[in-house]
Amino acid sequence: MQTSFTDKQLLDKDNKSSESILRKCVHCGMCNATCPTFCVNGEELEGPRGRIYLIKDMLENKKPANKKIVKHIDSCLSCYSCMTTCPSGVNYMHLIDHGRNYVEETYKRPFFDRLFRNVLSFVLPRPKVFLILAYLTKLIKPFSFLLPTFLKNSLNLMPNKIPSKKIETQKIYKPESGKIISRVALLTGCVQRVISPEINESTIRILNRHNVEVVVMPEIECCGSLNHHLGKKDLAHQSFVQNIEKWHNEYITNGLDAIISNTSGCGTTLKDYGHIFKNNNDLKKKAKKISELTKDVTEYLEESLDLKIKTNDEKKYKIAYHSACSMQHGQKVHQQPKDLISKTGNEVIDIPEGHLCCGSAGTYNILHQKMAKTLLKNKVSNIEKVSPDFISTGNIGCMTQISNGTQIPIIHTVELLDWFTGGPKPYKLKNF
Repeated sequence: MQTSFTDKQLLDKDNKSSESILRKCVHCGMCNATCPTFCVNGEELEGPRGRIYLIKDMLENKKPANKKIVKHIDSCLSCYSCMTTCPSGVNYMHLIDHGRNYVEETYKRPFFDRLFRNVLSFVLPRPKVFLILAYLTKLIKPFSFLLPTFLKNSLNLMPNKIPSKKIETQKIYKPESGKIISRVALLTGCVQRVISPEINESTIRILNRHNVEVVVMPEIECCGSLNHHLGKKDLAHQSFVQNIEKWHNEYITNGLDAIISNTSGCGTTLKDYGHIFKNNNDLKKKAKKISELTKDVTEYLEESLDLKIKTNDEKKYKIAYHSACSMQHGQKVHQQPKDLISKTGNEVIDIPEGHLCCGSAGTYNILHQKMAKTLLKNKVSNIEKVSPDFISTGNIGCMTQISNGTQIPIIHTVELLDWFTGGPKPYKLKNF
């Protein structure tokens, strides 16, 4: 793609980075074939190629974003399926991030849109605040029929049951055997630690069982991805910088072999810290090291440990593996989880059109409910075609979204692996 940035514009490092991405695009349109929003409505501007043109036009011409542009940029799920498809290696992830930041800098959203986004930005990255909201929504739900559809649908995404058990922060979890072969830090997630602490519990158990010491740090709450994808650059960078400094200090002081993420959306962002701070002389080396240390939990288990399969359950299950977009497209971690599940002796089934998003995508299923519901319907239809006993995935957002569309139980992959290496059976499978 030919570009026309001026020399002065290219002094801006973000523009320079985006220009190099734009130049790789050859207009082929193969990205559209695997873009969920384009597949639903067929509009050019609802596909990656159309969005690339919009971003290019804004940046080159210093054009403030308008309502039309914002509509199409906002409707992108950041599923990155287009990056898996693209034959030219266009890094759409970094381009759409720049586009979103530019939108927030140049466009004033309507009051209620701005207010709601600010509420999400404030509440979701703060586990204690989110917990308070979760309790409040339990009181409001019986009266949700009185609320506008948008708010009623948002309430439906909140958990009906709030687990009482919580992972302790500022604690080191040591293997019972006393033997330590590795030491890792665990990102426990902001929303996940409130609504599904069993995922972190399973992660710690399976790592301890295989002689890995796990440290949970209280200073690390949010990876920053939520604000990052909302285009709130300054808030996102506050989280990024704090996390980089705290983890790097732990790495230098006590040693870390890996930083474990069991939420794939978070893992994708952590692995991008090195790129985000590549032009920051103070942080680039530290950020690069944090990105290098980051592993999805299944990636780490598959590469670094020899899982010891041990279970009293003789039944073999038919398991549909949902490969979260941030896992398969963002991190290129796709085969490892399936291989690990296969080691348990159960049957792993690929979901038809498994490359397409379920509609969760961070806050997408809250902010873009119509499209999210369409994508959920399509995903559930494809899952039910293969008639699994239950579903396994590696992302809390996907778990929440899919569970709203089907009665088939869905659990985190690490819960399954914990169970088949000697841990408890996941409570969602109590009827099996």
